[in-house]
Amino acid sequence: MYSKKLRAAEIHLAANDPKLAQLIKKYGPCRLRPHTDYYKELLESIVGQQLSVKAADAIWKRVILFFGEVVPTPQQIADADTENLRACGLSYGKVKYMKDLAAHIIDGRLDLTHITSFPNNELIRELTAVKGIGQWSAHMFMIFSLGRLDILPVGDLGIRKAAMNIYNLRRLPSPERLIKLSRQNNWPPYESIVAWYLWRNLDPALKT
Repeated sequence: MYSKKLRAAEIHLAANDPKLAQLIKKYGPCRLRPHTDYYKELLESIVGQQLSVKAADAIWKRVILFFGEVVPTPQQIADADTENLRACGLSYGKVKYMKDLAAHIIDGRLDLTHITSFPNNELIRELTAVKGIGQWSAHMFMIFSLGRLDILPVGDLGIRKAAMNIYNLRRLPSPERLIKLSRQNNWPPYESIVAWYLWRNLDPALKT
């Protein structure tokens, strides 16, 4: 059961990293909840890029409304007129990215049916082959959708800020410094859980 894996991760991290032990005690059990609605997650992540949560939600609702209050299929996205999608509040770039995602799914280049069987590096390659999905988006998908426990989102600004504060670093850590910190504190194979607690410490109101 996934919850048992989370509890095992918390025990491991608390035993190896006193700083994380404090966070685990403060914020309680990790509440990551993976799901299988992969296509919707990827589509929504493209819509929400570089927007506030409120703005992203508003545009996503308009997209859903345009398609009859349902999540559009890849074929519907592929067939949709660009200007009609633009009228929902999407930029030309995001419309292009949505259509590229749809194309990858339709022609099988991105196989969401078997995506859970891909090793991390291969999965990142598959995801980032889609225009508009970079390493950060791939990491978020792997943590929050697939529920993978061993993902360290080294490019996330929130993770870097939280790590700097918690570990008393003089400056924002580089990706290499984060990886070194991970090894020093025995985070593997539970880096995703570390990320969850670091995000939580930066924003205690985080709902996820």
